[in-house]
Amino acid sequence: MSSAPTFSVEFFPPKDEAGEARLWRAVDEIAGAKPDFVSVTYGAGGSTRDRTIRCTSEITARTGFPTIAHLTCVGSTKSEISTILDQYSAAGIKSILALRGDPQGGPRAPWVPIENGFNHSDELVSLAYEKGFEVGVAAFPDGHPASQGDFAKDIDVLLEKERRGATFATTQFFFSTDRYSELVERLQKRGSNLDIYPGVLPITNISQLTRMAELSGTPIPSEVLTRITAGENDPNKVRAIGIEIAIELCEKLLHNGVPGIHFYTMNSASSTLEIVKRIGLR
Repeated sequence: MSSAPTFSVEFFPPKDEAGEARLWRAVDEIAGAKPDFVSVTYGAGGSTRDRTIRCTSEITARTGFPTIAHLTCVGSTKSEISTILDQYSAAGIKSILALRGDPQGGPRAPWVPIENGFNHSDELVSLAYEKGFEVGVAAFPDGHPASQGDFAKDIDVLLEKERRGATFATTQFFFSTDRYSELVERLQKRGSNLDIYPGVLPITNISQLTRMAELSGTPIPSEVLTRITAGENDPNKVRAIGIEIAIELCEKLLHNGVPGIHFYTMNSASSTLEIVKRIGLR
C-alpha cells in the first residue's frame, strides 16, 4: 500500500429513478478526484441487495476505480450469499466488506437468523476469503450497538475476523479522535495488522445527522451539536459548519498517521470534494 493516506467514499443504492440520477451525478463528480476506492452499501435488512449488486457492478464498469461491495448476512441463505459473491467476481469486483447487517428493525433490534443462513459476519469473512476476495469489515470506535458497551468484545470480534482473512476495516462515523486511537491501539497491542480506515460523515442536514446517530449509537459531542444547530435555519450555513467540523476531524486524524479517510457521502459529492481539497488529500 502507498505510504500516502488514501481517499475513499461510500455511496448507497438509490430507491427510485430520481435517487439513481443523484447517485450518478455524485459518482461522476467524485470520479474527477480519483478516489483510491469506493464502496456501495446495503439498505437496512438487506432491502436494496439487488440494487447494490447492480450499482456496484456499474460503478466498477464506468469508472475503473476499485469498488468494494458491501455484503450482509441478512435474509440470505449461505447458498444465496455464495451466488452473490460469484456475481461480484464475474463483474470484476475483488473486494468485499463483510457485515452481519442490521435486522429490519434497525441495529438495536433482535437478530433473528434464517434457516441455512449465517449468524455472524465472521462466517461471511471466511466464505469471501475462500473465494479469493480481499475482505474488509466494519469497526466501531464508539462501540457496536449490540455490544452494550463491552469494547473488549468488539476487539475480540475484529481479531477473529482478521484470523479468518480480513485485512482492513472501515469505521462507523465518529467525532472523537481519541476513541479511534483507542480502537487502533488496543488492536495493535493484541498483534493486529488490520488497516483501520476512519469513517467521516460531512454534516449537511441536522435531522439526518441525529437520525443516523441514533441508529448507529454514535454520540454527538455537545460542542458539535452547539455549532451545527447555530445554523439550523440556514441549510447553507449548516453545510459550511459541517465542512469545518469535518476538516478539523480529518486534520487531527492525518496528523496521527491514519492510513486514509473514508467519507460517507450520502450520495452528494460537493462537501466531500471541498473537504479533501482543503485537507490536501487531493
